[in-house]
Amino acid sequence: MGKTSFLESGALGAIFRSSANLLSGTIIALAAAASVPAFAQDASTTLIVAGPRTPESLDQEYPPTEAGHEARRNIYERLLAYASKTGDDGIVYEDFSKIVGALAESWDVSDDKTSITFHLRKDAVSTAGNPLTADDVMWSFERGWQLKANFRWYMTQVLKIESFEQAFAKVDEHTVKVTIPNSSPLIDRLWVNNDLGILDATEMKKHITNEDPWASTWLATHSASFGPYGVTKYTPGQEVVYEANAKYYRGEPRLKKVIFREMPTSANRVAALQAGSVDVAEYLLPRELSLVEKMPSVKVWKVFGNYIHRVEMNNEMEPFSNVKVRQALNYLVPREGILKAVYFDTARMTKSPISEIYPGFTDEYFQYSTDPVKAKALLTEAGYPDGFKTELGYRTGDQIEEEIAVILKSALAKAGIEVTLSKLPASTLVERYSNGKIPMYFFRDMAIVPDAAYVANLWLNSASLINYPRFKTEEVDKLIDSSLTSIDEPKRLEDMRRVQQITVESAPWIFLMNPGYQLATRSNVKGYSWYTPNANSWFDFYKD
Repeated sequence: MGKTSFLESGALGAIFRSSANLLSGTIIALAAAASVPAFAQDASTTLIVAGPRTPESLDQEYPPTEAGHEARRNIYERLLAYASKTGDDGIVYEDFSKIVGALAESWDVSDDKTSITFHLRKDAVSTAGNPLTADDVMWSFERGWQLKANFRWYMTQVLKIESFEQAFAKVDEHTVKVTIPNSSPLIDRLWVNNDLGILDATEMKKHITNEDPWASTWLATHSASFGPYGVTKYTPGQEVVYEANAKYYRGEPRLKKVIFREMPTSANRVAALQAGSVDVAEYLLPRELSLVEKMPSVKVWKVFGNYIHRVEMNNEMEPFSNVKVRQALNYLVPREGILKAVYFDTARMTKSPISEIYPGFTDEYFQYSTDPVKAKALLTEAGYPDGFKTELGYRTGDQIEEEIAVILKSALAKAGIEVTLSKLPASTLVERYSNGKIPMYFFRDMAIVPDAAYVANLWLNSASLINYPRFKTEEVDKLIDSSLTSIDEPKRLEDMRRVQQITVESAPWIFLMNPGYQLATRSNVKGYSWYTPNANSWFDFYKD
């Protein structure tokens, strides 16, 4: 779920969208950013970060945005984690083949994978100084269940839990058991999820009111968990200050303070990085990255991660209800040109609905090349020999989407398709595509659980609330539902290959790019690591 178009599980976005009141951001002038002292006395242990925006909320039950994911990675601690491994590029990655303990020192999974028992570590201390107990875990679970947002979505949609009382139990002061009504191949892997942090119940209960029994108002602007950092200052639209948890169970962070500053304009982030007034610049444009990486004072870290950027088509709206029309559009896309002109070769073509780095991915069924002749033939077969008129929506302020939209408009015109480009505020665009009111629109997303069935369930299951294209085939639904409860791994992988084949052939969207994730830092900043939420973990960073 994410900033609506960045939802990792947009079902939650749909739940919150009608009531969420996003906090507005204000632009920080570059001069102001440069004028604030960088805590010179602590320069080696203070990191200053420039990003497009501050998190809309610090509550992990709020629909996660890119900024929100990063806050969660640093202030919340989960029960389990993936082991780390260093790639050939020197970057530390998650090892999807090996789960390790986090707040749970150890855990037991039943042979039939219908229950998991967490044995909590006794050396975990929150940023408020409170030791971890089973009560913290149970209160976090109950809060998430009652708020009917992120936590509940994972529990009901992925683990198929129907009753809180039957599923969650405190065994003793340091043991919690979760029992589910069916087998699940994700019964342990799910708890690595960035959205399933454990709260400090002792601190949270201080902020409960009759009107707010789960302290949601307080948690929106504060933090209370067992992670490496706590938020000591939160000024939406301006700044977030993270302070190290000196009693963090993995050891006190090397960076004692992280100051995140909102700079909406990418060029301002570049200038601040060049001037040395910030140490890290997030989400720079590809052409900017190609320039700054040539500077000896700057290091650009590049990862081909799990993002998928695509143009979704409303499969229930004519002419996109016709599969041949959807296929035709895929044959009109000049992907090589987009790679070079927009991404400066920092992206890769997307050739499957499953993230290319995840187990079960295959691109063997991807047959689309730039072939206007074939596209016109398909349009003729579909009854549109002279093309048609349509609309393509993209977000205001997203330069990459605007550039791709212009390229697509020109490419589709070669087959007589007249495209009206609609630049819309993100909230308006999301409202239109979630309500089925726009035929085509850009969508960028990531699935943060590295499992093909999990990804397919998010985007392709007709029952999913973020299947905005309204793609539906009975076979795909059955294969996904079966794979969420099957523990026959070879069969699951076989079924997911079939799901990828059907999806690519059905072309519910225009397959575009895996844009990867790139981060620009000062050359003395070390320790970059990559996690599936594409969120920077400040605990791993340090300065020379």
